[in-house]
Amino acid sequence: MATNILMPALSPTMEKGNLAKWLKKEGDAIKSGDVLAEIETDKATMEYEAVDEGVLAKIIIPEGTQDVAVNSVIAVMVADGEDVKSAASSAASAPAAPKAEAAKTETTKVEPPKAEPAKAAPAAPAAASPAAKPAAAPAGGRIFASPLAKRLAKEAGIDLGRVAGTGPHGRVIARDIDDAKAGKGLKAAPASTATAAGTAAPAMTDAQILGLYEEGSYESVPHDGMRRTIAQRLTAATNSMPTFYLTVDCDLGKLTAAREDINAAAGKDKDGKPLYKLSVNDFVIKAMALALQKIPEANVSWTEAAMLKHQHSDIGVAVALPFGLITPIIRNAELKSLSAISNEMKELAGRAKAKKLKPHEYQGGTTSVSNLGMYGIKDFTAVINPPQSSILAVGAGEERAVVRNGVIVPATIMSVTLSCDHRAIDGALGAELIGAFKKLIENPVMMVV
Repeated sequence: MATNILMPALSPTMEKGNLAKWLKKEGDAIKSGDVLAEIETDKATMEYEAVDEGVLAKIIIPEGTQDVAVNSVIAVMVADGEDVKSAASSAASAPAAPKAEAAKTETTKVEPPKAEPAKAAPAAPAAASPAAKPAAAPAGGRIFASPLAKRLAKEAGIDLGRVAGTGPHGRVIARDIDDAKAGKGLKAAPASTATAAGTAAPAMTDAQILGLYEEGSYESVPHDGMRRTIAQRLTAATNSMPTFYLTVDCDLGKLTAAREDINAAAGKDKDGKPLYKLSVNDFVIKAMALALQKIPEANVSWTEAAMLKHQHSDIGVAVALPFGLITPIIRNAELKSLSAISNEMKELAGRAKAKKLKPHEYQGGTTSVSNLGMYGIKDFTAVINPPQSSILAVGAGEERAVVRNGVIVPATIMSVTLSCDHRAIDGALGAELIGAFKKLIENPVMMVV
């Protein structure tokens, strides 16, 4: 009996993914646990393992295919001993089904919009227009769009109100969203009517932005899934999360000395390489983890129904990638040694850059650390990554003149800024948290006792 192999949902929010590579070919025997393919999401590339045994009769979706919907049939498998050719033949027409269904959604399920109540207004002569011109938007601000168009617009972060519909009765359909992604078919934003002082100007549309540049003077690079996800999540965070910021300066004198001593004492592996090499960031991760344990009321996540108080300190660490940003998580960081944190962070960062992280390795967390010190940044503020309620922005350690006992002396100082979700962390509580962090980072011996 033929069995359909479906596109898996590799995370709770995954709706589609890219079929990066097939690791089995048609006719290959499959055992439970064999890796069939590599599936690429917006954050990582993961291996898809078989759960049944049989023979791969037909590959429906070829490798390299982008945006394959979850639960789509990607291949067909038959039991060992069954007629592989027969199963492959019957599956040959399978890819046409989703397209036909999409076409049906776009063309046969069109419902004309209900007429809005007529309003008294002077009659105006109707202007003749070509048949291909999009119909005018319905009165009253209503937007008519197919379900597929709505989903595509949401995924792309496109405002349906700015898309000119070319379907029946001005309905927005899938091809209109594709045009909008390329900056075509977008309506001009309404002219600002703001007169009161302090009223914000309307955001520019894609069409308006493109109009500022000479055609051919730029390259339009479509957003990939990771960049769209980053934009949507951080926009949601800045729009809905009341945030305040707290900055302190940390003296790194004791930490620098301790780091040198610990690294010098590191043993060697069989290849003669040090078993670990601590960075300042490793101390920052450990100090933040312990600070959350000392101030447990700040180790929380906000939900509309309740406050989630976390038992452990799961610290996300921002890793810059050529195509975006990801925050792999050091779980139970308060329980781990500095050397364990250092080695785990190196391993996670390496797999993050290769897009090999699994969802549980970058989702969740109780806070995050973003360190731009290696780029020479003195201080900055970071955007909180929901559902976390805080993030620590770490600047560069630099020599500054400080006053000690009335004498100006040089010291290595690092500025850090804590961003806090005011719904979950009040000002005084945030001050306690960053104060606990400062005490630990300035006295690293407290991290090992």
